[in-house]
Amino acid sequence: MPSTPTREESDWARHADVIRDYNTAEYTRDGRYVFNIRGNRYRLVARLHFATRTVFVRFVGTHQQYDNIDADTV
Repeated sequence: MPSTPTREESDWARHADVIRDYNTAEYTRDGRYVFNIRGNRYRLVARLHFATRTVFVRFVGTHQQYDNIDADTV
């Protein structure tokens, strides 16, 4: 079974590259993406800056904790 590449192994230049590697990732707005971790038990919210290939982690928590935040502003 192929594994999902880590961020270091990826070269994300645009939205399609993220979805290619993480097809369940959701784009919210302002460059923010929500990633499901461990079968949707956990959520990671990150802001991606494609021009510099930089990932800013904004939130990591359980699905229940995620329900109490606003992914667009965290």
